[in-house]
Amino acid sequence: LVILINQATASAAEIVAGALQDHERAIIVGIKSFGKGTVQEVIDVSGGGALRVTTAHWLTPNGRNLGKEGVTPDIEVDITQEDINADKDPQLEKALEWFLENE
Repeated sequence: LVILINQATASAAEIVAGALQDHERAIIVGIKSFGKGTVQEVIDVSGGGALRVTTAHWLTPNGRNLGKEGVTPDIEVDITQEDINADKDPQLEKALEWFLENE
């Protein structure tokens, strides 16, 4: 299994990617994820305001704190604006290359 991640990969997607990576069930390709590994609650306060309070942090099975670290890919591949303008996706290309070499 190959999973693509980037700086916009957050929350539940990071939890899944991090768990599969920790259990060596997937290869992660791309760039470091966002790092949104928290659970928050909104508490209403007088005057119409509200507080957003972090009540929990998500950890991977190996104890990595996703909110602090995000998920670091096994194979780091960046994508540039030039790649996007040229309809190229080096992250997908690397994932396909790895998959074909390791089936």
